[in-house]
Amino acid sequence: MRIFLLIFGLVALFVSGAAFAIEKPRPGEDLLREVYDENQAKLANNSFGLPLFLESFSKDGRVDVDVYGVFDDSFGSVVDALTVPANWCDIAALHPNVKACTYQGQPDAWLLTFYLGRKFYQPPEDSRQVIYNYRNVVRRQGYVDILLAANAGPFGTKDHRIRFEALPLDEDRTFVHVSYGYRDSLFLRLATESYFTTLGSGKVGFTVTGTDRKGEPVYIGGSRGAVERNAVRYYFAIQAFMSSLPFPATSRFSMRINEWYDLTNRFRKQLFELDKKDYHTFKTREHENQLTLQRSLGTFQ
Repeated sequence: MRIFLLIFGLVALFVSGAAFAIEKPRPGEDLLREVYDENQAKLANNSFGLPLFLESFSKDGRVDVDVYGVFDDSFGSVVDALTVPANWCDIAALHPNVKACTYQGQPDAWLLTFYLGRKFYQPPEDSRQVIYNYRNVVRRQGYVDILLAANAGPFGTKDHRIRFEALPLDEDRTFVHVSYGYRDSLFLRLATESYFTTLGSGKVGFTVTGTDRKGEPVYIGGSRGAVERNAVRYYFAIQAFMSSLPFPATSRFSMRINEWYDLTNRFRKQLFELDKKDYHTFKTREHENQLTLQRSLGTFQ
């Protein structure tokens, strides 16, 4: 029984937040603009109640989610913020399962180390480390494309990716695309199938697969639902980070954790994990740990 619970606990940790975005053939700004033009109706009217929609699928061991939305930020401010590798640590650390994040410059790349744990408070030494390479794929006038990639992740998974694209709509609005996913392993596939039929049976994503007897929507579950949840969590983390930038640096952290919680709490069926007080308490302690880790590396951007 102990082994059974341990495996389920590890699986719950992984599907909660350890997967990152799948790398797909990049469409570039022309096709991203086409996506915006063809989906303005979805942005204006959708189940999120926000200018936001997602698409997802799984095939041949991959789970892939694409989140599209509009930020009320200028394109220049988005580029200036998200082309700084250190800022991605502050973004990722808003997720309940990211216990800390550090960045370190290398001769030809930036390395970001994510410390992954459970949703409750954990010190970094009790978490799992996954190292991502950060790079600007494309940065030019009117378009930016950023990639974070890890070849290996927990439970034998591979090809973890988070990718961010953006283009300007007008002076104060930016259309963004967050792509997120991973290639799973046989172990994870078998374990998650068991988890989602027992302890995780109530976990759902955002894609509607039908209606129940009362006419209420039925949402997708399983691994695809898990990646949908986390794609939205990271999208909101980027949004919360951007919203904090106009304010003094000393108040940005508290603003970020407050806004991220409020954004995700609008979708309690999919995203609720912790009470707000607990989330704030855990994140404040984990933020202090993150600063201590970064100081030990001697690098600050």
